[in-house]
Amino acid sequence: MKKQVKTAAVLFLLACVSMTSCNTSKKDNNNNMIEKVSFGKLPDGQETELYTLKNASGMEVKISNFGGTVVSWTAPNNKGVYEDVILGCDSVAGYVKGVPYFGALIGRFGNRIANGKFTLEGKEYTLAQNNGVNALHGGLKGFDKVLWTATPIEGEEPALKLTYTAKDGEEGYPGNLSVEVVYTLQKDNALKIDYKATTDKTTIINLTNHTYFNLNGNLDSDILEHEVTLNADKFLPVDKTLIPTGELKPVTGNVFDFLKSKKISAGINDTTDTQIKAGGGYDHCWVLTDSTKTLKSAATVYEPKSGRVLEVLTTEPAIQFYAGNFLNGTIKGKNGIIYKHRSGLCLETQHYPDSPNKPAFPSTVLKPNETYQTTTVYKFSVK
Repeated sequence: MKKQVKTAAVLFLLACVSMTSCNTSKKDNNNNMIEKVSFGKLPDGQETELYTLKNASGMEVKISNFGGTVVSWTAPNNKGVYEDVILGCDSVAGYVKGVPYFGALIGRFGNRIANGKFTLEGKEYTLAQNNGVNALHGGLKGFDKVLWTATPIEGEEPALKLTYTAKDGEEGYPGNLSVEVVYTLQKDNALKIDYKATTDKTTIINLTNHTYFNLNGNLDSDILEHEVTLNADKFLPVDKTLIPTGELKPVTGNVFDFLKSKKISAGINDTTDTQIKAGGGYDHCWVLTDSTKTLKSAATVYEPKSGRVLEVLTTEPAIQFYAGNFLNGTIKGKNGIIYKHRSGLCLETQHYPDSPNKPAFPSTVLKPNETYQTTTVYKFSVK
């Protein structure tokens, strides 16, 4: 009998080792947990993984090693009910099929580069024109479409380290770029994202995260009644292809003024504003009033029905506020929900778009003897 039990135990362990779908989890003394399950296979047969970070208060953040994607994120409303507050897909197949960067890590260069070209140290580089005539979010296969190496980190707060090396010439960019991103779910219901990178050749870099938030908890609704504050006294006007003109325009006296909290609906459909017409709504980069590299508050979002509050803190000089203008009801997301026009908003902390072609903008150049380091925190609370 003992021999049979022992044999069964060995077979079970071997099965778990051979099956990527076998659940594994780690739990510390503070009831923080990291769990890993299969997230499905890529077309080339590679297995993807889904990691769940859970803190003691009950918040859960699910992250895939495919694209470093934040797949789901539960946050409590003012009645203590936890609900998923971000757009996404049920499995990796949805992301492979094609979605507008739901929850993904963006790189090597977030946002747009005009005409898919830039010059660095006297040499011109050509990128894929994957957004009209412009390059967008790292190219045809940016960091959102690669398989990262994931390592759970034990400690007082659950964390997941993701690493990836982009090869010299990948998507047209110079230099072997070694990237490390650490997601940490903190005790205070904040998700901290630490970005770090080094290169062996002078290159450009602008990393961010492209999570779509809907604080209502009902992903079938729009975000127009969300109230937004942006701690930014200027924004970057754009041309008809959404490339910055180079001007830093004060927000005072126009619909881009979010220095005081206001509903998104208050200005997003103002077709008398040429910039609203250019972006089809809000899809612009705001220049933070505090442009230092210290961690400071960049934005706050409040959803009145649920009472949820999202604060964004960052070491970056700017934030792209995008109100889901290009969502059009053609994407089926989690639980079969069809994502309608403006059903999610993005707050992408970053350097300015098209910086490599705008010498007056803060530099996005990274040299071999330097280390790129930025931090962004998304913190939830209620009122």
